[in-house]
Amino acid sequence: MRAITQHTVGGPSVLELVEADCPEPAYGQVLIRTGAIGVNPVDGQVRSGELAMLGEPPFTVGWDIAGTVEAAGPGVSAFASGDEVLGMPALPGAGNTYAEYVLASVNEIVHKPAGLTMEQAAGLPMAGLTAWQSLVGLARIQRGQRVLVHRAAGGVGHLAVQIAKARGAHVIGTASAAKHDLLRGLGVDQPIDYRTRDFAEAGRMDVVFDLLGGAYGERSARLVTPGGVLVSACPQDTGVTPELIARLGVRHALTIVSPSAPDLAQLSALVATGRLTVHVDQVLPLAEAAKAHEIVATGGVTGKLVLVP
Repeated sequence: MRAITQHTVGGPSVLELVEADCPEPAYGQVLIRTGAIGVNPVDGQVRSGELAMLGEPPFTVGWDIAGTVEAAGPGVSAFASGDEVLGMPALPGAGNTYAEYVLASVNEIVHKPAGLTMEQAAGLPMAGLTAWQSLVGLARIQRGQRVLVHRAAGGVGHLAVQIAKARGAHVIGTASAAKHDLLRGLGVDQPIDYRTRDFAEAGRMDVVFDLLGGAYGERSARLVTPGGVLVSACPQDTGVTPELIARLGVRHALTIVSPSAPDLAQLSALVATGRLTVHVDQVLPLAEAAKAHEIVATGGVTGKLVLVP
């Protein structure tokens, strides 16, 4: 099979397309013939060495996968050859999804909902799990709450606003003005152009989901009503100290996304009822993985960028 590997850390050019042996499923695993692969910012962080999650190269990055079950290993009864599936295998270990065939455990995948194309399905796992585990698992958002999502048109953000709306929240989302029509189509009640308006003008929030980090962390914390929660997917938030959180009377939760078939099933249920979709911005061939990393690094992707073998 063809796969992307790297023998050193560095810029996107270290990614190489190579021939590799096709893996075989062990107990509790399935072998997936890749239909599409989601590209996430963490892929670039691992590739560059910024995040030393996989140790020393060589390794293959990637954690999002959608495709068709090629073979089921021993002990597998929930999936059979020909089933279309999606998932996020192995995180924080090596998911190895930048390849034509991928192994996944049965507790990391679900059947692909009919409402998504293969490319859309590949964009759902990591971003969707991050949004779900943040807003439902950590923030426990309730109907009628005011929820602010930063970078609302991005990979995680555009799914987060739909999840919040499905839970009955009033949703405010920050994005450039050119993306406001998309946000309204996804259900955002109040888009804010961060380039021309201070998001603090939107008033107090029950939940803020910070996908930006940096100085946005402290500013966002000060918007949260006492008893509310700031959920951060950016550990580099500056100024969000335990002292500040205690003084404001709010809760600060840090998202660390984990594989979860039950959570993926919840997301799939939202897809099935028409309350969640995945916006795919660009589709590139696997051989252009380096170009995909360059594009994602700009931070300008609307929704998701995916690779196809």
